[in-house]
Amino acid sequence: MDSSSAPVLVRLEELLPADSPRLAGESEAHAQVLAESEANLPPILVHRATMRVIDGMHRLRAATLRGEDRIAVRFFDGPAEQVFVLAVETNIRHGLPLSRSDRDHAAARILVEHPGWSDRAIAKAAGLSAKAVAAIRRRIDDGTMQPARRLGRDGRVRPVSGAEGRRSASVFIAANPDASLRTIARDAGISLGTARDVRERMRLGLDPVPERQRRRTVVPEPRRERPRGSSQARLRELLEQLTRDPSLRFNESGRALLRWCLARVQETEARDQLIAQAPTHSWYTLIEFAQCYAEGLTDAAERMRTRLDEAG
Repeated sequence: MDSSSAPVLVRLEELLPADSPRLAGESEAHAQVLAESEANLPPILVHRATMRVIDGMHRLRAATLRGEDRIAVRFFDGPAEQVFVLAVETNIRHGLPLSRSDRDHAAARILVEHPGWSDRAIAKAAGLSAKAVAAIRRRIDDGTMQPARRLGRDGRVRPVSGAEGRRSASVFIAANPDASLRTIARDAGISLGTARDVRERMRLGLDPVPERQRRRTVVPEPRRERPRGSSQARLRELLEQLTRDPSLRFNESGRALLRWCLARVQETEARDQLIAQAPTHSWYTLIEFAQCYAEGLTDAAERMRTRLDEAG
């Protein structure tokens, strides 16, 4: 992720605020300390295509407090999808440290945006251990974050499982029978020894994946997608059905329940708009909040199901 080496002066009004990994935003006290310092502050880092600050919001605020109208900038010319990762990496290397919560949420966001990255690659970017990143991956994984290959910390792409790498190699060999072992290994992301073994097993008519690896391989169940908006329409139908029930309409506890159900439908309808207006850094907390809320409703549904079964 390269940025130009020569800083240039840019008017403050031309810059957009950072998509910051800091959950609580910038520290005004820290910016004040920088503003009162007589030292020349290092240039800030800005994404040239969007003019959004990547690193240096405290320095930008300090320049404002000093009454300056320009600030030294180094530009980053890479793609937009690299900006947040670079913001996390640069904030970890210097300046006001990111909190553990900041780094956890940053890792969660990188996982969602780059599911093919390995735990070690994300750990390096977010300033965490690979073990911590693996735990975050398990917590937020909804079945879509287990790609066949992952990008390692060294920039090389490798299969998540040995079985997957062997299968990829067998497909490549079948299409390219004269390919060298090195070419096979590079295409499938496996070692030369594994490539040699796969080619030999295919020559003998054997499965390219040994039995012990086939036993360990689990094929994930595909996710079932629901049409967008179908659950909301169904909620409306169910609410109308409940409101026609006299045993609910004509007693206080029933009416209270109907009011509660109506409020849930209304808040669901407002949800997408409210979430769209929420700052990006809050999304991962909102994800966990929504999951916990859904678990509570699922528990309530299971208790009602149990009572229904017991009633015969």
